[in-house]
Amino acid sequence: MRVVIADDQALVRTGFRMILAADGIEVAAEAADGEQAVAAVRRCRPDVVLMDIRMPGLDGLEATRRILTGAPGDPRIVILTTFDLDQYVYAALAAGASGFLLKDVTPEYLVAAVRMVRAGDALLAPAITRRLVERFAARDGGAEALHRDLAALTPRELEVLELLATGLSNAELAARFGLSEATVKTHVARILSKLNLRDRAQAVVVAYETGLVTPGAEPAR
Repeated sequence: MRVVIADDQALVRTGFRMILAADGIEVAAEAADGEQAVAAVRRCRPDVVLMDIRMPGLDGLEATRRILTGAPGDPRIVILTTFDLDQYVYAALAAGASGFLLKDVTPEYLVAAVRMVRAGDALLAPAITRRLVERFAARDGGAEALHRDLAALTPRELEVLELLATGLSNAELAARFGLSEATVKTHVARILSKLNLRDRAQAVVVAYETGLVTPGAEPAR
């Protein structure tokens, strides 16, 4: 596994590099701004990028947009921030980032997070994504909205997406529907495929942006 660390603070980059290296994770490159991050990703083809959202020049949000072009082999991007609810983080999730980490994350969680997104999972819990969406979707949902046609989903897939957006895990969804967890995973995978989404974090954004779930409202289904 190869990682690129993009942060304008040298101490943050050094600390993260040491933590990852101690667990056998290769840091392929470091970047101090967004331009360097984009160049490093194109040069090194990493699996995961740890991207600071606020950097001089090209910021982490625009760098994320440029990196996630939709081409095969795009890396998973994890946003680094000092704020747990940040409008820029929400915009990055809508652009395709797989989650976010606070910069004071513990070493154990940093390593687990990198491995998690490398395996294809969304980093943050859907409930945290929901807090972001509820705060920002209604306010300025136009610019960063993930426009998707939910007509491609079956009635059961719509039900799964609606409850997934409320923060339920696969195990909780399985219990709610009386299904096996493997069946729920299949439903989630089909939802992501049909809507051309990277992970559950984006699925939560889509559920709110399309009006399937209304901020503050209880699920109708």
